[in-house]
Amino acid sequence: MKLATLSGLLLCVTANLSVADEPPSAASTAMGAWVKHEYSFVSMGFTSTYSCDGLADILKELLIGAGARADAKAQPGGCAEGFGRPETLARANLIFYTLTPVVKAAGGQTIEGIWRPVAFAVRSPWQLRLGDCEVVEQFRAQVLPLFTTRNIADKTTCVPHQDSGSVIDLKFESFSAPPATAPSKLH
Repeated sequence: MKLATLSGLLLCVTANLSVADEPPSAASTAMGAWVKHEYSFVSMGFTSTYSCDGLADILKELLIGAGARADAKAQPGGCAEGFGRPETLARANLIFYTLTPVVKAAGGQTIEGIWRPVAFAVRSPWQLRLGDCEVVEQFRAQVLPLFTTRNIADKTTCVPHQDSGSVIDLKFESFSAPPATAPSKLH
């Protein structure tokens, strides 16, 4: 009897493992509509200071990485020091579209959306450095809520005025367009 129970338990565990290893089914896709966002991002970093154009470059990488449409714009804000010079309060103006699930088309255009895993860490996206930890924290608190996300696991820890001890570890799933259907130009 114990052998039959053990083999039944083993069969149940094996069945659960194979289901978890399968690719996402059609049930993980849904219809979505693009929603426009405009946001003025101000960074006052203690560890790293940015020029406004440098901040805009990092933010664009984070936007695209998080699932924004490929035509996302991150433009330097009104900065006193000018192009390429570090600012105490660096600014960037963000204009981007995120995909939001819709139940029924309300006269607007819808596209298929998928839940895509996203992970931000040092060198992921490639421009991200440990000194960008505070920008990632601000992005997570201020901009990420504009996306449709789930399963957020944030283990990012930033130690002010030093890189040692800081960790960038932000993972989540983002509802976004499949790569083949993401438009490259804004209409």
